[in-house]
Amino acid sequence: MNRPALLALAIASALSAGATHAQSNAAVSTEAADDTQTLDAIVVTGTRVAGRSRNDTAAPVDAIGVQQLERTGSPEINQALSVALPSFNFPRPGLTDGTDTVRPAQLRGLAPDQTLVLVNSKRRHSASLVNVNGSAGRGSAAVDLNTIPTAAVRTVEVLRDGASAQYGSDAIAGVINVLLREDDTGGGVTINYGRRESTYEVITGAPPAGATWSAPARISRDVSDGETTTVSAWKGLSLGGAGFLTIAAELKDQERTERGGYDFRQQYPRVGTAFDPRETTINRFNAWYGEPELEQKTLFANAGIDFENGTRLYGWASRQDRDARSAGFYRPAQDARNITSIYPDGFLPIIAPTVIDSSAAGGVKWNWGEWAMDSSIVWGRNEMDFTIENTLNRSIGPSSQRTFQAGGFDYTQATFNFGGTRSFALDAFASDLYLSAGLEAREETYRIFAGEPNSYINGGALLNGAPTASGAQVFPGFRPSNEVDESRNAVGLYVDLEANLTDQLLGSVAIRGEDYSDFGSNLSGKVAMRYDFSEAFALRGSLQNGFRAPSPQQQFFTATSTNFINGVPFEITTFPATSPVAAALGARPLEAEESVNVSFGAVFNFGEATLTIDAYRIDIDNRIVLSENLTQVSVRNFLTAQGFVGIGGGRFFINGVDTETQGVDVVFTVPFETATAGRFDVTLLANWNNTDVTRVPTTAPIAAIDPTIRLFDRVNVLTFEEGSPKDKYGANLSWSLDRFGATLRATRYGEVLAPGTTAANDFVLSPKVLVDLEGRVRLWEGLELAIGVENLADEYPDPLPASLNTTGNTPFSNFSPFGRSGRFLYGRINYSF
Repeated sequence: MNRPALLALAIASALSAGATHAQSNAAVSTEAADDTQTLDAIVVTGTRVAGRSRNDTAAPVDAIGVQQLERTGSPEINQALSVALPSFNFPRPGLTDGTDTVRPAQLRGLAPDQTLVLVNSKRRHSASLVNVNGSAGRGSAAVDLNTIPTAAVRTVEVLRDGASAQYGSDAIAGVINVLLREDDTGGGVTINYGRRESTYEVITGAPPAGATWSAPARISRDVSDGETTTVSAWKGLSLGGAGFLTIAAELKDQERTERGGYDFRQQYPRVGTAFDPRETTINRFNAWYGEPELEQKTLFANAGIDFENGTRLYGWASRQDRDARSAGFYRPAQDARNITSIYPDGFLPIIAPTVIDSSAAGGVKWNWGEWAMDSSIVWGRNEMDFTIENTLNRSIGPSSQRTFQAGGFDYTQATFNFGGTRSFALDAFASDLYLSAGLEAREETYRIFAGEPNSYINGGALLNGAPTASGAQVFPGFRPSNEVDESRNAVGLYVDLEANLTDQLLGSVAIRGEDYSDFGSNLSGKVAMRYDFSEAFALRGSLQNGFRAPSPQQQFFTATSTNFINGVPFEITTFPATSPVAAALGARPLEAEESVNVSFGAVFNFGEATLTIDAYRIDIDNRIVLSENLTQVSVRNFLTAQGFVGIGGGRFFINGVDTETQGVDVVFTVPFETATAGRFDVTLLANWNNTDVTRVPTTAPIAAIDPTIRLFDRVNVLTFEEGSPKDKYGANLSWSLDRFGATLRATRYGEVLAPGTTAANDFVLSPKVLVDLEGRVRLWEGLELAIGVENLADEYPDPLPASLNTTGNTPFSNFSPFGRSGRFLYGRINYSF
């Protein structure tokens, strides 16, 4: 029997032993957010007991209030969490297709989909996009937190501890719980405006011999771009004096930023033996490498109504429409993929996805004898539809259109919850024993829909007698052969117990079993304890096993492009693991990832000051990854021999990577008042994190074809191990005095490796410190004006050498933990009523 099963059985025995001593008493909280939760101290994440302070929990829980979310230049949840949490990173990659629009974030250096996201303590649906390009989070499909406007948020709670036994799949690194506003009166309107004013320097490669244009070794460029306007509002309405309806809306208009390098390459075919005269006049800063263009409209509503018998009806709904535009790599005029009669100077293909995200939830809380019950249905859907602009299908020839509908995908999730909580009085314990039990049923659907035929076909046009590239340049459309419409369902049962065993010792145990229609069952368990030696000092820790089910996106995503090899067309495909081609290469149906988490921490209280130090270790077995592209001649010959004629290879999702992650989080907070200088709130953060890959996948067919072929090669291994900061430090100071206030924030990101295929191509990003500053003044009651700057010193990641930027388009690495857009100046006006 493996370690997770043994651990879960041990916890089940503990649960049974504790339950036999129980006697009935009054019921308390439910799984949903409790009405008594306050922004300052009380939390509902990681515990089902009402009234638990975040400084009294058995695991670290951060509570980020709405003011902290709003007091940034770009009010979005991912960015706010990246500066508020010690081990949360939001790298903001570019030139990564759909990942430019739906960007992944990481907790404790793990995959984006190894953190569970809740809204009002209920599971949130994920994005339909699976990240398949070479950025952090490759192979993952995670929740897009930026579909939730800050105007709708009351607070965000972050449990920095595994919680699969409490919440189910995905909660390996931790849990993010977004709690919505519950106001029946008042409201607010906020207008944010900002833009980038920056200077950056890039390293430039050498032009070809005899070039008529120059390319200095380093070029500095002044930019003013990225203009962003965000208008948000919320209003609380009373429902007959017995309930609330809080409505929030947000409009966001963001212009792109351009941080491309100097394209030193030859752009035009030669005129005879001479370079084309246009080489000296063309704009060689020809790439969009930075933040995408964005137009976004979001509407969120949250409601609840209480009845005299103690019953509460609640629900929420949301809709977001997001239109984005980002770019691929520039195609010079002489590029074989270009047609000069369409684009005489070459072209920059634009990827323009439309993302529609919708959700709705409804539930009821009621008392049933000694039980406080909660039942709900939550539905969510995310759709991503791709339009490819300013491009062409080279194989159609000069008649090719320039804009293509390339198809897309959608993901739908429906979840039913039913559970309750009650307490039992036990003479042996210092408090009541709280028992929570319930079930969760979930159905998920994933679809891929094809684009228009011209977005993927080969039209037959030749170049010098040879076939030319098929489909829309930069993003060939999904084909009818790629279309899928797959569903699965899962049912889970859970039991939690929590009590103060003595006046000093808090203990909790949880167990959860889940059964999936596609891959089977899982049993998870958790034990957590906290011992308060005094009001000033406590120790806490937990031991648990967890899991993450393979997502439908990982199981069923597929896309195809056509490559011509010696004039013969071969299809290169991202295959589902269950496809015959992937099976021939050794793929098997995906299984769940399994983890064992151990954490141990200390809590110090010095008057109003609090210091928490939490160490953790997370061992994950059988991680799901996207394999390397297997396009070697030996692979192609093997597939042909197996009867797969015309298949040139590809990649697929596979289990088999084992990792060990360990680290330490430190958080210090202290507020203090002065007689004349106002109030100061200080927060210091630190994280040290290390991941080691201890096993990579292999298959017998690949080993037989060529033992040197790696399914998970050096770049991906090092991305896991060194692709996020080894350490991170933060210092936040907030000050207020009468009508005035200010925030000063500094974040130091530690060393990061941008891995290469060989050690010679590795590039180390040195540590950087980003400083943000904001000043505020209350003009009159309810009206506040703020002016600020993010990245005050205009810091950039180290520029890549020319050998790692052969196109000039990408002068900075996507592994930068803070992006590459430079200084951001902004103003904000907020009116509350």
